[in-house]
Amino acid sequence: MTDALILACPACSTLNRFPRDKLAAGNAGKCGQCGSPLFAGHPVALDARSFEAHAAKSDIPVLVDFWAPWCGPCKAMAPQFEKAAGRLEPAVRLAKVNTEEEQELAGRFAIRGIPTMILLKHGKEIARQSGAMDAGAIERWTRDALGR
Repeated sequence: MTDALILACPACSTLNRFPRDKLAAGNAGKCGQCGSPLFAGHPVALDARSFEAHAAKSDIPVLVDFWAPWCGPCKAMAPQFEKAAGRLEPAVRLAKVNTEEEQELAGRFAIRGIPTMILLKHGKEIARQSGAMDAGAIERWTRDALGR
């Protein structure tokens, strides 16, 4: 039997079983529910409902950018976070949480300043970084936090 990973679909948050060797070979696959690609090289916008599927139930680490639409540094970092998503996937899922719309999630993670990135694995915080970063710094920080 093939060693499989559980991956949350970025479009519908359905959990999908996907062979680890295919993912390692760069085959990103499609969602069994909606047919969307499981990886598209873009951050996924999460709300309270989809957060659990991606952050707690998926087998790959999730790097969450907590941001707000009025935040200048958040706006400056957005294209850098997008660029990092294209480089870090499929090893890491990048996601965004709008703290204005998801105040309960922001409170749960004690977000005091934005942008704040939190790296999670099976719902547990591995690392946290506040302040805007460029794509290269995001990638290095993420790989260092994962020990890769």
